[in-house]
Amino acid sequence: MSGRGLLIAAPRSGSGKTTIALGLQRALVRRGLTVRGLKCGPDYIDPAFHAAATGAQSANLDSYAMTDGLLGRIAGEAARAADIVIAEGSMGLFDAVPGPDGHTGASADIAALTGWPVILVIDVSGAAQSAAAVALGCKAYDPRIRIAGVILNKVASARHERLVRQGMDRIGLTVLGALPREAGLILPERHLGLVQAGETADLHARLDALAEAVAAAVDLDAVIAATGATTLPANIGRDTPPLPAPGRRIAIARDAAFSFVYPHVESGWRSAGAVLVPFSPLADEAPPEDCDACWLPGGYPELHAGTIAAAGCFLDGLRRFAQSRPVHGECGGYMVLGRTLTDADGLAHAMAGLLSVETSFAKRKMNLGYRRAVLEADGPLGAAGTVLTGHEFHYASVAAQGEDPPFAVVSDPHGSPPAAAGSRRGRVTGSFFHAIAVAEPR
Repeated sequence: MSGRGLLIAAPRSGSGKTTIALGLQRALVRRGLTVRGLKCGPDYIDPAFHAAATGAQSANLDSYAMTDGLLGRIAGEAARAADIVIAEGSMGLFDAVPGPDGHTGASADIAALTGWPVILVIDVSGAAQSAAAVALGCKAYDPRIRIAGVILNKVASARHERLVRQGMDRIGLTVLGALPREAGLILPERHLGLVQAGETADLHARLDALAEAVAAAVDLDAVIAATGATTLPANIGRDTPPLPAPGRRIAIARDAAFSFVYPHVESGWRSAGAVLVPFSPLADEAPPEDCDACWLPGGYPELHAGTIAAAGCFLDGLRRFAQSRPVHGECGGYMVLGRTLTDADGLAHAMAGLLSVETSFAKRKMNLGYRRAVLEADGPLGAAGTVLTGHEFHYASVAAQGEDPPFAVVSDPHGSPPAAAGSRRGRVTGSFFHAIAVAEPR
């Protein structure tokens, strides 16, 4: 592999991984390096920020949901295209779900698979030398990986930094940088995470500010020196296609309400010969008639329910399309395929009515976690009995399921009883399940 890599990780969520990963990516690009970003775990939003920071497409690496072959292909393509890969972990470095060794969803699995050293971001607010005890635990916890150094975040003062550095010196971990507490480095957020890259005002100015702050506080030469060769195993395994293409020409909704599509899924469809044709429901565009399948991704339709309900050209065109061709909706797309969507103010908006489900955002309840889905009938994602890996992440709920039979039976890795999920009617299918890949037999 030509490119070297690093994994930016942390002991816990909320430590500043995304801020520092984006700052490093942009700062290294400004040095003239070719940089690629990757994101561990199921996340739609951060890869779009990586792409904006680096000028190149990012992608996900998910050790629970992806086969070794797919992981190897994504990591290998990024390494071959870059001088440096800056991957960003998810949650805490070792946070995982039950699964086979190396396939638990932990960011540490990705570091072990790729050979990339870990730079640990530690939020030191409220701690001094004790931060080193946390870093030491991370250093010793998993012998498969190597911690190359730490970046301190939310440092209160020069004295505070000296005390934290004393602790790191004691355990033999290099401090690569220290960022002060600075509210200006925070990116705007909403209920599913950061406001999307395409909706963030002055995005490139914000990224440049992050790069300048990181370059001023972090030893970039030491970061570059800490990178490791990409050393994927020779017997990485069979590269199974991520997901079957639902058609040869796929009409795919793409705007601020429909944006949650994994890059590896789209590239997999294109590699299979499919053509993706975007259209915008928010602009009242119907699925193009020259397509043979329609895909409504997840996103934020609950924030645009009134606009969607008033988009007569889109809704009528979608209904006509579904009379002769398959239509699938994931999460937000599923909500739009149903009868009604109730917004945060409790107002019910009429949707496409292609499925009998009624959904609501009025009473928020987070649903989050990995899922395995077994398809109940032949459809755009495969034949009946096909097993898919993926996840759910939504605050909306089903207010009324209606009379349609389920799309799939889903289970989680924690042993909860399998349950029917989603809906299907004729050529139309949908559920809150976000598909990542065809499952590897386990």
